[in-house]
Formats: sequence, C-alpha cells, structure tokens
Amino acid sequence: MRGDIGPSLRWADPDMRTEETRQVTTQITVSIVGSGGDGAVAAGDILAMACAREGLHVIKTEAYGPQIRGGESSCTVRISTVPIFSQADAIDALIVFNWADFARFHSELTPGAGALVFHEEKDAPPAELTSVRLIPIPFTVLAREAGAPSGKNILALGLLASTLGIRPDAIREAIRRRFGKKAEAVIEGNLKAFDKGLELHPEELRLPVKSDAKPFLLMSGNEASAIAAIDAGCRFFAGYPITPSSEILHFLADWLPKLGGTCLQTEDELAAIGAVVGGSFAGVKSMTATSGPGLSLMAEMNGLASIAEIPAVIVNVQRGGPSTGIPTKSEQSDLLHAVFASHGDTPRAVIAPTDVEDSYHCTVDAFNIAEEFQIPVIVLSDQSIAQRRQTLAASTLSHEVVDRRLASAEDLENYRRYRDSEDGVSPMSIPGMAGGIYQTNGLEHDEYGRPSAMFETHEKMNARRYRKLEAIAKKYPLFTRFGPEEADLGILCWGSSAGPVREAVEALNAAGMKVAAFVPRMIMPLPVEEIGGELTTRLALP
Repeated sequence: MRGDIGPSLRWADPDMRTEETRQVTTQITVSIVGSGGDGAVAAGDILAMACAREGLHVIKTEAYGPQIRGGESSCTVRISTVPIFSQADAIDALIVFNWADFARFHSELTPGAGALVFHEEKDAPPAELTSVRLIPIPFTVLAREAGAPSGKNILALGLLASTLGIRPDAIREAIRRRFGKKAEAVIEGNLKAFDKGLELHPEELRLPVKSDAKPFLLMSGNEASAIAAIDAGCRFFAGYPITPSSEILHFLADWLPKLGGTCLQTEDELAAIGAVVGGSFAGVKSMTATSGPGLSLMAEMNGLASIAEIPAVIVNVQRGGPSTGIPTKSEQSDLLHAVFASHGDTPRAVIAPTDVEDSYHCTVDAFNIAEEFQIPVIVLSDQSIAQRRQTLAASTLSHEVVDRRLASAEDLENYRRYRDSEDGVSPMSIPGMAGGIYQTNGLEHDEYGRPSAMFETHEKMNARRYRKLEAIAKKYPLFTRFGPEEADLGILCWGSSAGPVREAVEALNAAGMKVAAFVPRMIMPLPVEEIGGELTTRLALP
C-alpha cells in the first residue's frame, strides 16, 4: 500500500534542501479533486480549520464547474508557518478521486515536480502526468471497511494528516465541529474513516508546528464583509442570491434578526437596491450584495441614491463576464462599470479590498463614507477574495465607526435638506423628525428639494455633490504599499492581484532587486496625490 516513496519533493524554500532538513518545509499546498458529493470541498474546509487552530497560516480556495448541482469540484489549501498572501503556483500533494474531474481543472491545478499524487486505485492516471509520485489508494473500499461508505474524503484527511505531520487530534476536533449537527453515529463513522487513513502513509512533507502557536480565525471575504457590516451598525440587508456573493446574504439572514435587524431576500436586484435606498432613507444603515449582472441592474437606482443623497453600501463581488459570464471564476471585470456606469453625473465612492482581512476594513470604511457623505459606496471585491478562506488574527477585526450627521433643531428651523456647504454635505433628517419634512425624488432640485429644470440650479447642485469626492479623497486616501522605501521598479495594482504581487516583490527583493508596489484601495476617488508622490519621490522619476 505505502509503496517506495522517497523524499524527492518540491521545496518551498530552496535553502532547506539538505539531507538533514529535506523532510521539513515552511509551506505546503494540497489539492483535493472529485465529483459533487465526493466531499472534496468539505475535506478542504476541515483541513484548513484544523491548521488555523494549530496557528498555521492558511489560504483555501475552491473551484466548481458551471452546473447548478453536481459536477466537478476542487479545493486547494496552502498551509504555511509564515504569512502568505496568495495561492501557490504548484501543488505539493494532490488527492484525486476521479481523473475525469481532474482533467477539467488541468489548467488550474499544477502538481510540482516530485509532488505526491494519491488517486483512486481503480482509476488509472493519465499517461501524460509525469515527474510526480503516483500512489494508488482504494479510497472507496477502505471507507466502506471503516463503516463510512461516503467518507472517502475524511479517510483522505487521515492520509494527509500523517503525510503532512498535522496533529491528528486537531483534525478530529475539526471533524466534530464540521459535523456537529449530525447524529453521533455519523460523526463516529467519519472519525473511524479518518483513523483508517492515518494508517496509510508515513510523513513525507512535515510542517514544523509550534505547540504554543496561537490559533487564527479562518473566514472568507464574504464572511468578513458581513461581519464588518454588523460591526458598522448595518441593521437592514436586502439582496438577491447571485454567485459569488450569496454567502453575505446567507450570513446576514442568520445573524441580523438576532441583533434586531432585518434581512430581506427580494425578487431581483432592482428590488434589492430599491429596498436599501428606502431603508437608508428611513434612517437605518443598509446594504446589499451582488455581482456584475446585478450591479448592471442597480445602475439607475445608484443614480437615485446619488442625487437624493441617501447613504447606500453595495458589495459587488466580481466574476467572469460579460452577461452571466462565468459565475464561479474570478475576474476584475466590473472596474469601469463600478466607477463610471450612469446616465449623467453620478458621484459615488468605490473601494477595492486586497484580501479577506481587508474585506472587513473596506466594508466598514464603505459604511463610514456612505453615512458621513450621504453617497452610494461600492465595495469592489471579487470571487478570489470573497470565497477564499484565509487565516487572520482576531485582534485585527476592529475599526472606527462613523454615523450620519442628522439635522439639529437649529437646522430644522428653516430646513434646507440640500443646502450648500464646503464639503457638499448637508444635515439629513429622517421621517418623523419635527420640521424635517422635505421633497425628494430623482429629479434635480434646489436646496429645499423642490424640483428645478434651471441649468444654473443643476450646475450648482452638481458641483456641490462632486465636492464630496474631494472631501473623501482628503479624509480617506486608502492605499497599501510594500517594498523598500526607494525602488528601481514600481508596480501598480489593485484588488486581489495585490497578494501575488506582494509575494513577487518579496521574492525579487530577496534576490537583490529593489522593487516596490503601490496598491490603491480607494478606487474612486483615486488617491492621485499619493500615487504621484510615490512615482516621483520613491522611484526617482523626473
């Protein structure tokens, strides 16, 4: 069963390729591939959860076919003793339940030279798969012998625990948490399958886990955005399910009612953004979440939020486009739409997170900006961030919260809802405030909210609304920078590309080059002064 497996493996750190240390590595990437129902993603979740509890850094990603149900699926978990910021280029250990399913991911899942490939014994591997160590395992038969006919994924976890050197009890605890709502007999059957897998293979890729390491939180970008919304004071969410943003709706549907809030699943995206504008007009911090096709449907109502100056937060999780495109893949396809889509001038803010932790901070910032400046704010995430599960420290999930400026008694004596101001913001009333009644709709209007078709009024109000962007740019010049203070080469990127760029910058600087990267998180209004200063002073450009 074990075969003659030598230590000829791909090492993350070339300096560790000595006879004494070649069984220890700082990071390992594992992929599991199967059909719907094989539990590949569930196994990846359990592995990631166990490693996070052991104080290891983890990034877990998933991939699916376009089918509504069933079809191929894969899960990739990168595990490291040092911080990591993106998925790895190659796989160190691969489990394949079905080679036909693997073929559908061949362009995404690349085993490294010497990688361990465990596959179903009766399913012959493709002839072109070379430079790897092929190890046949009768997953289905062994799971049935263990009393868990559907537990080959859990049996595979036992195999991985012994192969990677992960503490078995950590995975047993994760199995119990994962199946906590199942009958005890189901849990015990899975634990027996796990123990059966532990017997299959000795350690080959060992991670130096510290016994006193502090556990990390493990969450997805969508979960981070949902938690941030709650922390920012959001108590109304309206949305329509759409991949890859639906987890935000699921999370808030569970938690908002417990906090005295409301979560509404609407009939479509137009109704969702309409409900959000209505909820916010009534004085409640409100949010929706969608993807590209839904954002297209929301364009008109975003214009209403902008001209009526009603706070609104829209989390847009990008996927492959156009139209319904590729729902399960990531693409930075909505940038121009998020920044410019409108008829007429529609000032809005757009913030792009760079990873899971940043999804939390960007979402709180979005609420702060929306409430303070009475403007729609789009959080421009993507599938790579939103559905990735990544470790982070609990202490990082805190952020200052800003509330909207409500009209005072003095403001209400002669209430001008849209009165002129230096930063473009005027005090807002909510229904029920004595003296706070004003007319509002999608028409251009004067300071009192009365509709006006005069070009002087339109120019004045338009200029006033756009002054908000100037004020936002000064107060929220959001960006991330990494690399040396002075560099010979600069990289400008945004969103989820920041992770791979950061690791590339670190590798290039370790090789003796001087490379830095500037990552604007505020996309609209862009931190132009900061980018200009970076280019001229740090990169010594004329």
